[in-house]
Amino acid sequence: MSQVTIKDVEVLNCEYGKNTIKFLRLHREGKKHFVKEVEVCTHLRLTSAQEYLEGNNSLVIPTDTIKNTVLVLAKKNGIPTLEQFAIDICKYFMTFCQVAYVKTYVQEVPWQRLHENGVPHVHSFICVPDGIRFCEAEQCRNGPLVVFAGIKDLKLMKTTQSGFEGFYKNEYTTLPERHDRILCGELFCKWSYGECKDFDFDCIWNKIRECILEAFAGPPDCGEYSPSYQKTVNSIQMLILSKVSQVQVIEVILNNTFYNVVDMKNLGLTNDKEVLVPVEAPYGSCACTLGRKKFLEAQGHVLKDERQSQFGLAASQGN
Repeated sequence: MSQVTIKDVEVLNCEYGKNTIKFLRLHREGKKHFVKEVEVCTHLRLTSAQEYLEGNNSLVIPTDTIKNTVLVLAKKNGIPTLEQFAIDICKYFMTFCQVAYVKTYVQEVPWQRLHENGVPHVHSFICVPDGIRFCEAEQCRNGPLVVFAGIKDLKLMKTTQSGFEGFYKNEYTTLPERHDRILCGELFCKWSYGECKDFDFDCIWNKIRECILEAFAGPPDCGEYSPSYQKTVNSIQMLILSKVSQVQVIEVILNNTFYNVVDMKNLGLTNDKEVLVPVEAPYGSCACTLGRKKFLEAQGHVLKDERQSQFGLAASQGN
């Protein structure tokens, strides 16, 4: 067996960084306090791979230095928004000539200000698990700064106006058709802003969250029927793209939670879908990524593969 040398291989990617940098940033305005508790992961790719190939560390910025830098930037700049903080981190590390690429991920602990009899408390907060906000920022040397944002671990449920019928069946199909069922799942949503501009990131994030809830639930007095988890995912994406012009590409993943009706016949009771138990595993999952055609064409991201051609052909035949 011949020995492989450095000349026989090519480095496709090498990067390093610091993960799970957790801290609380407290900002005081007199008696009123503001908090941001975040978790940060920052990775760098250097212009040379000599630390991997030769053991030469002369260009390596230690991961401990990365951690300290994140804390210093939080101290000096604060965290006006998650996105702006991620941008600040990227811009700082791109000032090092040996850095070719930087990527930063930031997620927030969902602290909300306490209210007592409708009055906001000046320094007390409650952690509300109604979805975790996160963002990513990345930049290559001589390339644009790209910003992504999102929400994850958002648990949603509606107890009717959902069904699943008309699906493909074969000899292994045991799932019955249902026209009235509980639709429940944990949602992950991530979107790209395209070219990074001076956006009001907080306002956009809140608007997108409202779109998610509106598309999932429908009108408050009657709801809206969902024929599948997949259609619900698409409805969420289409509403966001319709109402939030800054979003260019959007990915949604919905992990399903099913509930089975408890059979109480042996207990002498009729259970009219009143007592149900969740099925935690295995669970279904559906995902879809949509992008605005004009944006994708401008970026050169339109894929001319067979699968896309088949979708295009099916769409044209359906019209």
